Amino acid sequence: MLKLGRHEFSDTALLVMAIVNRTRDSFYDRGATWDEERALARVRQVVAEGADIVDVGGVKAGPGEEVDAAEEVRRTAGFVAKVRAEHPRVVISVDTWRAEVGRAVCEEGADLLNDAWGGHDPALAEVAAEYGAALVCTHTGGLAPRTPPHRMSYDDVVLSAIHDTVALAERAVSLGVDPQSVLIDPAHDFGKNTWHSLEVTRRLGEMTATGWPVLVSLSNKDFVGETLDLPVGERLSGTLAATAVSAWLGARVFRAHQARETREVLDMVASIKGDRPPAKVVRGLA
Repeated sequence: MLKLGRHEFSDTALLVMAIVNRTRDSFYDRGATWDEERALARVRQVVAEGADIVDVGGVKAGPGEEVDAAEEVRRTAGFVAKVRAEHPRVVISVDTWRAEVGRAVCEEGADLLNDAWGGHDPALAEVAAEYGAALVCTHTGGLAPRTPPHRMSYDDVVLSAIHDTVALAERAVSLGVDPQSVLIDPAHDFGKNTWHSLEVTRRLGEMTATGWPVLVSLSNKDFVGETLDLPVGERLSGTLAATAVSAWLGARVFRAHQARETREVLDMVASIKGDRPPAKVVRGLA
């Protein structure tokens, strides 16, 4: 059982986490959902397309506009309250590394804190425990928030990802986070070059074998673009290929820009695995 705040999912459920950025400078959507009404419309769209989780972000992951904690709260907390009121059944996640922000969004109904920067603020796990929220623990190779990788080196990138994320997960549980509410994320491209991201994808089964549910954030990332020599707007096919491989190897949650396409890929993988029946079967039976 996977528990994300007030929501529970079976061990075979594959979940779409749709991205909703409250930023002006996102690498992919370039501020398309900066306006609150457009962001709310985006939430309605992805929920209709099959998203199980909405991941709200108030700060671009990489270098860009300076956003302090107060501004991040302003961009996210009130928006979370509106999404919670309109969509009581959707899981609301907030992508933040700051405990102050985590507390504010949990007060407004967030179910999941997506700590994309590997426990940089140790108090964020304490906030998750206090509010009964779920927590994502990521591997960033020790980089500070919003720092791009430069000549990162690992003896074994997968073992490093397992070591760091499991340690963060165990710490979260020791603080009182429900063990069924902790996920680990190898964090493709964070603290990694393209070779590293391909390797953690290829060997993702080693992470899922830890027993902690695995989240992957693959959508339109640079490792896809560099592998196929494609710009940001043309990486969907590569993203979906990596999604299918990751789902087959046991990942549970998939952070994505394109919710409908991701949902279809995950449903197909689940049906091939035998965890989901076909939507209809008439061929050869009529």
